[in-house]
Amino acid sequence: MMRRIFWQELRVVFRKGAEFANPLWFFLIVITLFPLGIGPESQLMARIAPGVIWIAALLASLLAMDRLFREDFQDGSLEQLMLLPIPLPVVVLAKVTAHWVITGLPLLLLSPLAALLLGLDFYSWQVMALTLLLGTPTLSFLGAPGVGLTVGLRRGGVLLSLLVLPLTIPLLIFATAAMDAASMHLPVDGYMAILGALLAGSATLSPFATAAALRVSVQ
Repeated sequence: MMRRIFWQELRVVFRKGAEFANPLWFFLIVITLFPLGIGPESQLMARIAPGVIWIAALLASLLAMDRLFREDFQDGSLEQLMLLPIPLPVVVLAKVTAHWVITGLPLLLLSPLAALLLGLDFYSWQVMALTLLLGTPTLSFLGAPGVGLTVGLRRGGVLLSLLVLPLTIPLLIFATAAMDAASMHLPVDGYMAILGALLAGSATLSPFATAAALRVSVQ
């Protein structure tokens, strides 16, 4: 059942190509415009690259976050999902995983291009890709409870940003710190362990918090 929900979510999104492409285009535009605005100074671009990449990834994830449960709420299928013979947190886990495949995985695939545009070396790119691999699903899990709370609001995008952005600050700090350390060829194992712990904690707690938030919104 979880696999069926996952694939159904992917099919629905792929039918709407624009919604799938918008976060990807946003990330690509931000990464492209920064080198054009700053100039060809490679050392400066490499210095600001961690912040640029992660702020772009965060905003691109938020751009697609709002639709995670909204269409299900509007057409009434969210109530049907709550009546399925599987726990609601499992349904949430399937939908959040599909959201990451749609929004986070393409950013990971674009990471070599981002590294090239921002003047990162091979080791820095490896660390950047690893931070995106650990951090982008964490963004999806952190945003899901906020989406659950605001799904019934007509204009909940601003409120969603206010709820989600403070939760992402630790992730932003440690991901950029790992990339900074990589640029100086320092060990990054401690930062990666923290990013892994953030992912494990959010993946464990977020489905239950999101399920509770959805029940409140539907009632």
